[in-house]
Amino acid sequence: MTPRSNRVIRKSIGIVILVVATILLVAFTPSINAPQTMPKGLHRTGLGLNLWVLSYTLGFASVCFAQSPPLSRVDVRLVTDEAEAVVAILTKKKANQPITESDWERVFQSEGYVRLKARELSMKRSFEDADFRTFVLSDQLAERAGALEETLVKWKHADVTASARLALAYLPKNAQIRAKIYPVIKPRENSFVFDLKNDPAIFLYLDPTVSREKFENTLAHELHHIGYSSSCPTKQASDEIAKLPTQKQIVLKLIGAFGEGFAMLAAAGGPDKHPHAVSQPEERARWDKDVANFNADLKKVEKFFLDVLENRLTEDEIQKVGFSFFGTQGPWYTVGWKMSVLIEKAYGRPKLIECICDQRKLLTTYNNAAAKYNQNTKEPLALWSDALVKSGVWGRR
Repeated sequence: MTPRSNRVIRKSIGIVILVVATILLVAFTPSINAPQTMPKGLHRTGLGLNLWVLSYTLGFASVCFAQSPPLSRVDVRLVTDEAEAVVAILTKKKANQPITESDWERVFQSEGYVRLKARELSMKRSFEDADFRTFVLSDQLAERAGALEETLVKWKHADVTASARLALAYLPKNAQIRAKIYPVIKPRENSFVFDLKNDPAIFLYLDPTVSREKFENTLAHELHHIGYSSSCPTKQASDEIAKLPTQKQIVLKLIGAFGEGFAMLAAAGGPDKHPHAVSQPEERARWDKDVANFNADLKKVEKFFLDVLENRLTEDEIQKVGFSFFGTQGPWYTVGWKMSVLIEKAYGRPKLIECICDQRKLLTTYNNAAAKYNQNTKEPLALWSDALVKSGVWGRR
């Protein structure tokens, strides 16, 4: 393999990890801020961009389905010490009480703050205690003190273990979910993941517009990504894919971005439950409108895959187009979700998990399910073209 090919593969993996998973999480702002960052509103139905082609892009395996995930597979903890310390200062300020150095030490020594600072410094960003003091004492934050305190109370009552169990129901039986979840009050209104290899952390901007139920739904989505990364890549599948030509490897990695839709299904709790059941009405309406464009969006993604296979796009163009399919919740979510729902309804959840864990099986299995579905409907679903499914991308299956 040439040096240029190696460079392309490395770049494409980065694209997928960003394009597909931060996945982890789409910043709480409309724009993507940086790797491992997600958009506003907890990925607008999960956190978002997610972690998680980091897992989805690397994983290829046949798996078994565990109907009732044992609790021992879950190690998830909500760490609220940073937010509690900041709220305590805001409460003192509102009551015109003196704010002592011990109050600030409580903030700066909190686990949430220490890890937040470590993450920001790892991104080569300035993060000084003095600047954070100024932020906490700002009039702008004082105006939101009540809403932040109320939201923190609601989020602290979230059932994070239940969210993890929702995720595990759509993962192989050997999957595990280990993560610390940090609701934080900070200057940047974004959310992200950090230190996935050693001590997985999910940082969530404490957003008063997000209900406890939405918070739990978002956690299930993002924890699914984490659980996936613990179980799905098998050495055999990875080795087989590594032997494919560069452009075919890139396409398979990009197909992992459909894991966003799979995580939507997992977080909802099943194929008959609306993925935005606990969202604001406008979010649900937007989703329904976007899902209605399924056929057209599938063909847009197909053209993208074919362009990559034919080497018609530069690295920058691959990144640009790939990111465009995230949108607020674009085709990576909607097309991925609808394919997942159809496969589960046609062949059962174990088959769906198998397909998601081995991207080589996803498109052809969807085509088979859609062909059956189309026999009994006046509104047929689009299929992936022979030019794509017979391209040889899939290797031995």
